[in-house]
Amino acid sequence: MSQTAPTLYILCGKIASGKSTLAQHLKRQDNAVLVAEDEWLSTLFPGEISSGADFLRCTARLRAAIAPHIVDLLNAGVSVVLDFAANTVQQREWMRSLLDHTDAAHQLHVLDVPDEVCLARLRTRNAQGDHPFAASEEQFHQFSKHFAPPSPQEGFNIVFHTAPAETPSK
Repeated sequence: MSQTAPTLYILCGKIASGKSTLAQHLKRQDNAVLVAEDEWLSTLFPGEISSGADFLRCTARLRAAIAPHIVDLLNAGVSVVLDFAANTVQQREWMRSLLDHTDAAHQLHVLDVPDEVCLARLRTRNAQGDHPFAASEEQFHQFSKHFAPPSPQEGFNIVFHTAPAETPSK
């Protein structure tokens, strides 16, 4: 464990913007515990999430169950990478409530990736079939309508990440 204060890493970005990839990087960088919403939801609610309402119902249950554990990890000096979308003010308020019960530091990583890049990544991810959820382009647009970038008034330490306008070659 590091000698510095534990950190809660929070991720904000549209579907397929690179949140989970960044989460893995942050986990390795800080030797942190990764808590990935998609993995938990697919394990706890298999086949139950087919609409936005289903997602909201299931994620609310997950957040209520896991919040005390995240707070305990941070209070024990363990950094946590929260691979949950922080894409709305309400989602970020929940994450802020976790911090309110700790002395942990935090970073809100905002991935500013053009929709075209996200959609290309989504198609590739869906074709590979190794992601817990295969979101459709329609779902991408549905969820993107609710995306609200963080404002300075929310009081987060924001780290911005940008992506090129075109999907890079591998």
